[in-house]
Amino acid sequence: MKTLIVCVSVSHGNTRRVAEAMGEVLDATIAEPEQVEVSDLDRYDLVGFGSGIFHQMFHPRLRAFVRALPKQPRGKAFVFATSGFPPQLWPMTRLARRAGFDVIDTFSVRAFDTWAPLRPIGGVNKGRPDAADLEATRAFAAGLRARVAARA
Repeated sequence: MKTLIVCVSVSHGNTRRVAEAMGEVLDATIAEPEQVEVSDLDRYDLVGFGSGIFHQMFHPRLRAFVRALPKQPRGKAFVFATSGFPPQLWPMTRLARRAGFDVIDTFSVRAFDTWAPLRPIGGVNKGRPDAADLEATRAFAAGLRARVAARA
């Protein structure tokens, strides 16, 4: 199974750590949106889209990338996020579906967050994602792998 994870990780590296944990299980290529050739997307059996959550939204670079994809039938996809508080995943799921992906699952991980109002208290979720979060991430990825393989 060939997998690509497209992610943006800018603040504390949380999203990248989660993407790498998924990538270990899925043997995935991990890339930022600017590194992905749109024409290459069709070569993957599974594509993941993830970022940290900023002002309750996925990172603008990831949103712009998915929004700009030509609308055509595509393969399987998943959406993931890291954030200090429970995120809304449906906006990115909707964008991916509009681009033609069959979004088969979503995942989120609580992560260290120092968004402006939280800065004076030192942020929230210090030390996260932790080992348990990354193990849950790997379990999620294993489930994805099994479902995609079963549908092949």
